Amino acid sequence: PAPHTTLREIPRMSDRAYVLINVHPGQTADVVKALGDIKEIKQIDPCWGKPDIFTIVEIPHQDALTQLVLAKIHAIPGVDQTDTHMVYRLQEDKPK
Repeated sequence: PAPHTTLREIPRMSDRAYVLINVHPGQTADVVKALGDIKEIKQIDPCWGKPDIFTIVEIPHQDALTQLVLAKIHAIPGVDQTDTHMVYRLQEDKPK
């Protein structure tokens, strides 16, 4: 991965979500560092523009995602706002 990207192995037993994070000006580096301490966050990409940071998270279920975003990510100083997108799997049509 590029030097600005933190990438960890992503096991397939969990659900995945994208959490897009806006931060207060000048706070991106500190927020990225704090995000790196959260084990559920598997990838962290600071970007130009909005949002400031894209993350990929792995969680066992939707309630864990709620706790991750509200109790851990929003608790980080400098985090202004998040936009969360849970990934779903398409079901293949069964043969008739």
